[in-house]
Amino acid sequence: MEAVAKLNNYPTGPRKMRLLADVIRGMEVEKALAILEHHPQHNAVPLAKLLKSAISNWEQKNNGASAADSSLVVKTVFVDGGRVLKRMRPAPQGRGYRVRKRSNHVTLIVDSKN
Repeated sequence: MEAVAKLNNYPTGPRKMRLLADVIRGMEVEKALAILEHHPQHNAVPLAKLLKSAISNWEQKNNGASAADSSLVVKTVFVDGGRVLKRMRPAPQGRGYRVRKRSNHVTLIVDSKN
């Protein structure tokens, strides 16, 4: 039985978050957590928290069964673009450049290996 966790409107670009999502896709959850704990990218912190939430959701679905005993894997993780805040930045000769502050939505699904 699989469990889902979602992170909505995290204020970083989707491309940056996809780099980390590609690293942990298909891994065992213990190994993925260890990698995210020591990853230098700032997006690793909310992704690790999301993975812990998905593990907790799986334990709740399976009546308190331990996640360590059942060899959970990150079955699916995908990153979608979220809302874009549009801001103006002063530019030469009275103009303004548009700054797009991007955000993303992350969906993470864990499932037992067997």
